[in-house]
Amino acid sequence: MPELPEVETERGRLAAAIAGRRIASARIDDARLTRPDDPDIVAAMLSGDRVEAVERRGKYIVVRLASGNALLVHLRMTGGFRYAPATHERAILELDDGNRVAYRDTRRFGTWRLAHEEDAARILEGKNGPEPLGRGFTTAFLAGRLARRTAPLKAAILDQRTVAGLGNIYADEALWHARLNPLRPAGGLGAEELARLRDGIRKALKLGIRRQGADLGDGAYAGGRMQDEFRAYGREGEPCSRCGTAIAKTRAGGRGTWYCPTCQAASRPSRSRRQSSV
Repeated sequence: MPELPEVETERGRLAAAIAGRRIASARIDDARLTRPDDPDIVAAMLSGDRVEAVERRGKYIVVRLASGNALLVHLRMTGGFRYAPATHERAILELDDGNRVAYRDTRRFGTWRLAHEEDAARILEGKNGPEPLGRGFTTAFLAGRLARRTAPLKAAILDQRTVAGLGNIYADEALWHARLNPLRPAGGLGAEELARLRDGIRKALKLGIRRQGADLGDGAYAGGRMQDEFRAYGREGEPCSRCGTAIAKTRAGGRGTWYCPTCQAASRPSRSRRQSSV
């Protein structure tokens, strides 16, 4: 956490608060946030600049500034923005309209990196594949990325250069929608399965955005409703909503992984079996 839907939700809220506004002053109280850059220098460069736009690239929030710089914010596990005083504040932006925006991060894993827009573009493109909800995310792209991969499918799609913004939760949900086993070798998918994978990823992420991400009860992303829509993640022992089989838990690429042993069987069922199960 957070994954693309949570980051997109945070981006929208932040954009509503700061887009078009001048940063009257900035203060960064946690040196870990901008490491190795000096937090005082970063704060001084932000102060007086104007926010042109707030965008998202993969799991990054990209704050584009009038100076030509961009602030790349990676929320990691518990980072997020607050619009009223909060605990665990790591940085504060005072805006020209008198409003205050704080960056809160209880576990202090999040990062801020201020870079010129050209450097920022190189950083983002080097770390991320095409946006999974964009036109560049095609079955041909997926086929090329997964070809000859022997790693489990779940582990392969968690690579941000393959599916930008995807994380553990939405990977499980995507594979459930696609009826694909998370443990099968990533390079063994046929054309029809690749199409199902692409569609499953897009379906899980779109649903997550509509539900404003997932609230797992830790206070980091309160208000999200995606947890009510989970079909696989965290549902061990509960009946699959599609076939009734108990959801199982395993590990793939070192990550806890939930799936339906029937709907997501490792080997593809025959045509007659598929028809009888519909």
